[in-house]
Amino acid sequence: MKTQEKIVCNCCKKVISEGNGISKADYLHVEKEWGYFSRKDGQKHEFDLCEACYDAWIKTLEIPVAAREVTEFV
Repeated sequence: MKTQEKIVCNCCKKVISEGNGISKADYLHVEKEWGYFSRKDGQKHEFDLCEACYDAWIKTLEIPVAAREVTEFV
């Protein structure tokens, strides 16, 4: 959940970033605009997960997340 002053994990409520907007930890930010053929047509959902909550969440998936090494950072 992003407010003007901080980013908070929607799952555990850990504060990820405060003040100047520079994150002290990495996190997952998701935005989804639901469209036709969904029961949420016309809604936009948005949430943030800290890395620990992301790790716990992906362990519950039936198909593992595809991961690969990245050697060049932009």
